[in-house]
Amino acid sequence: MANPDVRRLRLWQDRIETEVEISGKGPPLVWLHGPWGLNQDRAFVDRLAAHHTIYAPRFPGTSRGDHDGVHALVGWYDLAVYHGELFDRLELAAPAVAGHSFGALLAAEIAAAAPRSVSRLVLIDPVGLWRDDLPVRNWMVIPEKARRAMLFAEPDGEAARRFFEVPSDPAERVEVLSQVVWSQACTGKFVWPIADRGFARRAHRIAAPSLIVWGQQDAIIAAPYAQEFARRIAGAKLQLIDRAGHCAHLEQADVVEKAVRGFLAG
Repeated sequence: MANPDVRRLRLWQDRIETEVEISGKGPPLVWLHGPWGLNQDRAFVDRLAAHHTIYAPRFPGTSRGDHDGVHALVGWYDLAVYHGELFDRLELAAPAVAGHSFGALLAAEIAAAAPRSVSRLVLIDPVGLWRDDLPVRNWMVIPEKARRAMLFAEPDGEAARRFFEVPSDPAERVEVLSQVVWSQACTGKFVWPIADRGFARRAHRIAAPSLIVWGQQDAIIAAPYAQEFARRIAGAKLQLIDRAGHCAHLEQADVVEKAVRGFLAG
């Protein structure tokens, strides 16, 4: 993200301090990052900022200096209300909302809890549904040697290399890796051990025009889940992305950006 404006907001009766990175110019678009943190999504957010003003909040507990903030929130109802408060403080009236993986589920839950608060909804490989015959893989416990192949269709490709890249300085490396681990812990609190917290019962509430984007080779949440989401969200459009795993927006950034931009412009 090129030189974003960083706002620090105290929310939830001053119990949570959140950083929101704001960049770009155009209609407002809220980006909700995946379980690995905002840093991993910056390249794609930069693309969206060419046509939108992006509001990218860090998930509670992942902002600098407030690692305990996540403990102030108990469940999904808290998360939805918290983000409503965040939208109010940012003076966002029914923005478009997009997210990836955990962030996509969060975007969908917000749209279901308060249908008038979201104008358009983009979900990229969302977690949140469960089939016993096709279990979702818990990304928090995947062995290190298997992670690249689980997240990317081309584990040796450029997108995977950038995703897993760490600084050469030992102290900086520890800081970066600890941020990734803690972000997974903060978000994982709300999805695991079984990645079904009842969204299927609430999905019918979503009124915003919705786009579902899914990597055909997603090894975390298999592609048949795309249809499961599409049939639960009225009128949802679905685009499957070939040669893309769970991080479709990073691995096939040009294709996903074009799909998202076209949808938001419509």
